[in-house]
Amino acid sequence: MRNILILIFLSFLVSCKQAINQETRIKEDVTFLASDKLEGRQTGTKGEKAAAEYIKKRFEELELLPKGTSEYIQPFTFKPKTNPHDEVKFDVNGDGTITGNNVIGFLDNKAENTVIIGAHFDHLGYGGEGSLFRDSIKAIHNGADDNASGVAILLNLAAKLKEKNTNNNYLFIAFSGEEMGLLGSNYFVKNPTIDTKKVSYMINMDMVGRLKKDSALAVYGTGTSPIFKQTLKSHNNKFKLIQQESGVGPSDHTSFYLADIPVLHFFTGQHEDYHKPGDDSEKLNYKGMEIISKYIFNIITDLDNNGKLAFRKTKNEGKDTPRFKVGMGVIPDYMFDGKGMRIDGISEDKPAQKAGLHKGDIVIKLGDSTVVDMMSYMRALSVFEKGDKSKVLVKRGKKEVEKEINF
Repeated sequence: MRNILILIFLSFLVSCKQAINQETRIKEDVTFLASDKLEGRQTGTKGEKAAAEYIKKRFEELELLPKGTSEYIQPFTFKPKTNPHDEVKFDVNGDGTITGNNVIGFLDNKAENTVIIGAHFDHLGYGGEGSLFRDSIKAIHNGADDNASGVAILLNLAAKLKEKNTNNNYLFIAFSGEEMGLLGSNYFVKNPTIDTKKVSYMINMDMVGRLKKDSALAVYGTGTSPIFKQTLKSHNNKFKLIQQESGVGPSDHTSFYLADIPVLHFFTGQHEDYHKPGDDSEKLNYKGMEIISKYIFNIITDLDNNGKLAFRKTKNEGKDTPRFKVGMGVIPDYMFDGKGMRIDGISEDKPAQKAGLHKGDIVIKLGDSTVVDMMSYMRALSVFEKGDKSKVLVKRGKKEVEKEINF
């Protein structure tokens, strides 16, 4: 009788494990990844490795096949660059190197082509160079929106895609090294674990956890394949879509675009906790994340029968992207779809603050150059060197205000 009861109990435990609903774990995933225990998941730290191990276990739960170079993990070793214009050197030996860990899982539908779904999981640790926190107190930057949110939706999509939309395979990649310069995605593109010539397109999610009341959702890369714009429009009944044709942007999709792969990057916008200790899990809009995940799933479903998507270069990018020796010390508003470059935040003791620029100002002219969008702003900035002085014209409300800026 006792043995029978034990068998019944074990059967109950197995049935409970099978009954776990993988599609309702968005908040659970964010809460773990953005916990103080992981100390901000900075690349090369114990917290980053713990996060990678958690994602690996979630991939195992989802029954994804390992597709790294060491089961699910693709480690990459690099030496941080000291010159911002240098390229990072991978697989170097000696002191001063850091090892990051991409986590890669594969849903094999025995299809001809593969869709890549990615999100970075590293963040800033206790701050460092990328932090916008100006207090002298050492504080963990948990990065709930940036980018535990993207990883949680990636895992949610992996659950949704099981035995669905089987005309493609799916490669799920959680990148490390993004905050240090898109290093994990760059390394994967140079050292792929699948045939990238058979990749149909890539979807990236970075900061998708704070959908606002106006339901504004930015989508980058809409010009990188002819089919994207219509597909996005036909499934949208929830969002104020802000579309950017460019395949180049401040996240991992850029690495794939530069390898001639169509990309879509989803983003809910900047906020006051960006790159600060206040980016915590309780501030996320989990209902909004569920809606975004469903929207992306519907897009994937629509594209399931289209074979390998055609790639299209978007204008004024790639190797022509300007590099600059100075910065204004502003956070651009990437959700802004008007003319100019709207300032979403200003760093202390930087040229913009000293010049008297404000959050919400729209830069419309810098030096002799008219600014109509982000790319023209970058071009205008690229001509200046440290010590230069210039004029900057901004639109502030209904007025135009001119200031002198010292780089």
